[in-house]
Amino acid sequence: MTDYTDYFDEVIQAHVAIEQWFAHEEDEAALEQLLTRFSPQFSMVSPLGRVLDLEALSVLFRMAGGQKTGFRIELGELRGIALHERGATVSYREKQTDATGLHSDRRSTVVFEKLESGRVVWRHLQETFCPTD
Repeated sequence: MTDYTDYFDEVIQAHVAIEQWFAHEEDEAALEQLLTRFSPQFSMVSPLGRVLDLEALSVLFRMAGGQKTGFRIELGELRGIALHERGATVSYREKQTDATGLHSDRRSTVVFEKLESGRVVWRHLQETFCPTD
């Protein structure tokens, strides 16, 4: 069996931090701490096909900070896809809700990079909306 524990833990902890950032007023230091989870070469394809780099992600987070009252993220279906010396690729399902009744469901695949220090950072993220039940 291959051990993806560190990578699954990072998915969970990053989403806890994102949930906190979107749902509550936080200071700039909290945003900077959140952004350290992402590689300087980070790239993302949003569920609508928009391509973002780290700078665009930073702008998105800055605009959304504290703006989603009651925002919650539920994670599930964490699966390992590939594990190698310099990182891993994993997938997971993410359901988001907020106080306005917003509900979204997405499947995500993330490529993690393991730094020489052993720290894991997000290198690439692909999100796809799931059809509503």
